[in-house]
Amino acid sequence: MPHAYRAYPPGKPDYTALDLPPAPAHRPYILVNMVASLDGKVAVEGRERGLGSPTDQRLMRELRVNADVILNGAGTLRASGTSSRIDAEELQAIRRERGKPPSPTAAVISRSGDLPLDRRFFTAHDEFDAVLYLATSAPDDRRAALVATGRPVIDVPPHDTLPSALRHMRHELGADVLLVEGGPTLNGALLQANALDELFLTVGPLIVGGTHGLTAIETSTTPTVDGLTRMELIHAIPNPETGEVYLRYRHRP
Repeated sequence: MPHAYRAYPPGKPDYTALDLPPAPAHRPYILVNMVASLDGKVAVEGRERGLGSPTDQRLMRELRVNADVILNGAGTLRASGTSSRIDAEELQAIRRERGKPPSPTAAVISRSGDLPLDRRFFTAHDEFDAVLYLATSAPDDRRAALVATGRPVIDVPPHDTLPSALRHMRHELGADVLLVEGGPTLNGALLQANALDELFLTVGPLIVGGTHGLTAIETSTTPTVDGLTRMELIHAIPNPETGEVYLRYRHRP
């Protein structure tokens, strides 16, 4: 049954209690959250910092309230670090009321294992749980260094890294909802695997320019008109104070 478009007044939506369909049997229900400029760019000087307002950053944390796992690609970890913390006490309280830990589990997927071990993902054991999905083709010395951080390292086959990780999240971690926060290549892999259920996109009042630049979803294949993915608009909420528009789309097969 189609999801009806929901009109909101201008301002900020409430992302703390999303009405989400049940997860499929083989993977969590997957949300992707990104921020982009008016010309579609999602990074400046290799990072997303500067594109979103404090309101957008608050919405990111509200989305985390719904998630069991927060997933990032290795490139995002290397560029800007990653964690699954929810710093606001009132948001942590909502999770506790739902029988969940204060912060979701953080997860990263890597083929090479070439990751900065000084990042909070590896060092903040007392702040949030984390798991690394590492391709079995990674060098043994890198694997040993990652295991030494104390974070669980889950082996995944190099030809099936993402689907294997999603199955582990669903069956071994019991994850119903996965929130993916980048980067564009990981988002593209989700799209190609038909595993991108919803896209939350903040469009900011900025123009980046340039002749190159990452967009929210990057795939390795050239799209065709017949192969375009159609998404259904759930809401579009303008914020006159920040100049941003908060978009939510759901995939309808």
